[in-house]
This record gives sequence, structure tokens and C-alpha cells, in this order.
Amino acid sequence: MNTPIISFRDYTFQYRAQARPTLYNINLDIYPGEKILIAGPSGSGKSTLASCINGLIPFSYPGESTGELIVDGMEAKKQSIFQLSKSVGTVLQDPDGQFIGLTVAEDIAFALENDCVPQAEMHATTKRVAGLVDVAHHLDYAPHELSGGQKQRVSLAGVMVDAVKILLFDEPLANLDPAAGKQTIELIDRIQKETGTTVLIIEHRLEDVLWRSVDRIILMDEGRVAADLRPDELLAGSLLTETGIREPLYLTALKYAGVSITPEKKPAHPDTLVLDEADKEQVRRWFQAVQPAPAPEEQPVLLEVRGLNFGYTKDRPTLRDISFTIRKGEMVSIVGRNGAGKSTLSKLVCGFETPDSGQIFLDGRDISDDNIRTRARRIGYVMQNPNQMISKTMIFDEVALGLVHSGMPADQVRARVEDTLKICGLYPFRNWPISALSFGQKKRVTIASVLALGPEVIILDEPTAGQDFHHYTEIMEFLRGLNEQGVTVLMITHDMHLMLEYTPRALVFSDGHLIADKSAAEVLCDPALVEQAALKETSLFTLAGRCGIAPPEQFVQRFIDYDREVRAHGC
Repeated sequence: MNTPIISFRDYTFQYRAQARPTLYNINLDIYPGEKILIAGPSGSGKSTLASCINGLIPFSYPGESTGELIVDGMEAKKQSIFQLSKSVGTVLQDPDGQFIGLTVAEDIAFALENDCVPQAEMHATTKRVAGLVDVAHHLDYAPHELSGGQKQRVSLAGVMVDAVKILLFDEPLANLDPAAGKQTIELIDRIQKETGTTVLIIEHRLEDVLWRSVDRIILMDEGRVAADLRPDELLAGSLLTETGIREPLYLTALKYAGVSITPEKKPAHPDTLVLDEADKEQVRRWFQAVQPAPAPEEQPVLLEVRGLNFGYTKDRPTLRDISFTIRKGEMVSIVGRNGAGKSTLSKLVCGFETPDSGQIFLDGRDISDDNIRTRARRIGYVMQNPNQMISKTMIFDEVALGLVHSGMPADQVRARVEDTLKICGLYPFRNWPISALSFGQKKRVTIASVLALGPEVIILDEPTAGQDFHHYTEIMEFLRGLNEQGVTVLMITHDMHLMLEYTPRALVFSDGHLIADKSAAEVLCDPALVEQAALKETSLFTLAGRCGIAPPEQFVQRFIDYDREVRAHGC
């Protein structure tokens, strides 16, 4: 039997600022060359587990530990973070926070420069590792010129130059479009196979990680290891749903149809799933029995964009001849690859940028001459990166900021802020400093600060990035509640589950063009459109095809409607 490369023995850890431990009696062995997915709800301890492995605990996040942790033959708490970094390379959720060099080559070579590696060897190593992660043609680029997926690759190369034995990925898919996320999982899989590196992936998006096989899934819950199982074993049971992790949609659909899921059916991937003819017939009968949801009544047009053109420079247009209408009370997704023009469109609607030509109407009135402040009273905008929106130290003050500037009386401000914080699940933290929050919690603060103003239209850029399924559902159900009260919601998203579950309609962008305006189910059942816009086909499309159900978009839509009813009634 191999010696574990990572070994926890009765390991307990408590942060200095916390009243109780975050990890309890962890016993866990990870062996050389394994690829492990670490999953669990927010606060389950998975990120703390990772920080113990890479040395951030106790060196950056002090606290007390008992038990033993051995990493690559070293007792972790007796090593420096520098020594551990020679064995463990970490790729962060936000690659921008990991860049140091002015060019890709400088960034990759940074660790080699610190080690005083000779120039010739440094250049050779940098080129070799850049080739391994497919950024060899971008060595002269500045990091900010890269797409999200390319930035992830550069971050990976920067830690691989040390020939680390363990690669640790902290939510590598959080900021990527679906196609780039798929490519990232393929890249991680290829590197693991070619180098034999031990790979640990921390990620909420279970179904996306399982695009390529993993050896085991470590499921964390309330600071303990709730499961340590092969994917087929875990997916055949109920532990995922019991701990608040979203199981793959195709498995939920099979369960609704009454199909039993066993490890022998190889449920970890829809292509490997074993379905006999009786299973397929059950799915077909379920589909025929579920009635489609009635179409909603058509509402008047609230927002209209006509012939919009814009470029950050004159010779490079970002958006070309964009026209569409949004009706009052709609909930619409805006999707497409990174750099397709989605965020630029929202900046034009909010007045942050001025179009080169075209018009924007709100309630039938051209708002081209309205300034940002005037538009903000009716159109709220929540940015993708919460750190770019936050200007106050304390949570309460941040959410109250817009209301205070509007001249609202102090007692009304307090009541409005407290109501909004309760709805967003932030009320217990109302007197906390924002610096103490996680990335996902900061995101909810920015949503709360916009929602407190009571806008008619709210545009959200990646509202659920970094959220576990519980908080994802909490935020989205809150937004759905606002939507049912008449607030129009537009969401820029890479999350195909979100698009399917919450937005009946999707605007699809590619290279500055609006290439489709269809139902979400139709979009994700159109392979050509999926490829052009860098999306990812839903696994429900695959299941419909395997069961001989056509057209597949009807199966997908009926599943979404049925699933919404089941979850709404807590069944």
C-alpha cells in the first residue's frame, strides 16, 4: 500500500477568533496521484481543510490545532509556508489576486526568480510549463488582456514551475463561462494524468467537475467528513441532498420518474449511466404525465434597446446593432462566452458608458440624456466583483449608503436596511465589518445595498458566483419573490442551472452580436448555438436523447417546471 501524501489523524482546528472549532477529528488519507473532489456547503470546513494543507493555516489564519497533519512527509505545523509551497501549489478562485508579473512570462517565472534559477534554465522551464497549460502563445501578454480561462491557466503554470506534488484548486470554475469551465476540467484531468500530480478540487458545481472522472469525493459537513466515497457510490445515495449539495440534474429527473439509482448503474456521468429499456420507458411515461406550465400573461414593454453600437476604441466594436425588448416583470438571463459583450451591455443600460449609436427606452421614454444617478433610481446594478462596489467598513452602513444619500429619515433607513438584510440572510452579521466576510457573503451585501433602493429593474452580474446550493437557492428565491412583485430582473450568468431554473427566456451573445433570443430550454438543447456561444448543453438534453424523447427542449422545460413545484412545496 502506498504511503499517503496527505494524512490527517484526529485533526481538530479552531480559528483564534472563533468560539468553536471549524474542523473536528478529521481522519483522512490522500494518496499520490489521486484526483479528489472536496465538496460541501458554505461553512462546512472544506476551505479550512485546504488551508491546513497548503500552510495558510496557521501562518495566515492563526488558530489552535490538535492531532496530526502530514503533507508530503512533513508535519505541517512544524514547516514554514515557504517549505509547504514547494510541495503544494494553490490556484485561487480569483486568479487576478494571484498575479504578480507585468506579463504572462514574468508571472510564471516569479517563483524561479525567487529561487535564483539561472536565466537559460528559467526561460526553458517557463516555456515548457506554458506549453503544458496551453498559454505558450501568450507569454508577452499582460495578465489583464487574458480571458478568465486563460488567467486560470497562467495561475496554474505559476505554481507548476516548482514541480509541486500536490495541486489544490479553490473553486476553479467560479468565474468562467461554461465552455471555459469545461476546458479547465479537461486541462486539470490531462495534467494530472501526464504528470501524476495529486489533485484536490474544491468546488460547488459537482456536475461540472464530474465532466471528467475523479477518484473520490470527500463530502464535508459541519466540520466533519460526512462521506469519503467513489463518485458512483455517493451519487447513488442521498447524502448530497441531505447536506445541501445539488446533485446532477439528470439524476433528479430519473428519481422523479421512479428509476432507482445504484452504484452499478455508474451514475457519475450521463454518458456512462447504465439505463435498460424499462428505465427509459419509466422516464418517457413520466414526461407524458407531466403537464406543461401555462404561459404567463403578456405584460407591457418596460425596457427597449434599439440598434445599439459601442466600442471601447473606434477600431474595435464591442457591441454591434443590438436590439431587444424586456417586458415588465420578466426574469431574463444574458449569456455567452467571456468577452461577448454582456457586461458592456449592462454598463450602457445603466449609463456607465455612452453608446456610439442607438437608443435605450424605459417605459417608452428615451433615457439617453439621463445621468447615472437618475437611472440608478429605477435601474439597479450589482457587479460581478463585490470588492468593486463596497465603500464602507461596516455591513449596515454599506447597505444604508444609497438610502442615506437619498435623504430618507434615519428610522426609515434602519427599518428598510434591516428588512433587506433579513431577506438576504445577512441580518445576524449586520454589525460586522465587511472585511470579515467571505467572497459569497460580500456578494450578498452588494445585492442588499441595491435592493434596499427599491429599483424597477435590477441587473445582476453573476449573482450566485461562489455560492453553495443553499445560498444560491436563498438568493434566487429572493430574486424570484421580487420578480413576482413586479421587479424586472436581468441576470448575466455563466450558470446554466440558474438560467434553466429561474429565467424562462435567455438573450445569447457572441462576439458582440445578439445571436439568439429564445427560451432557456431551447438554448441549451441547440448544440450549434451552445458551441457558438461557449455554453454547455444541459445533461437533461443528453438524458432526453438516450430515452428517445423529442423534442428534448419540451422534456427539459417540463422537468424545470416540475422541479420548481416540488422544491416550492418542500416535497
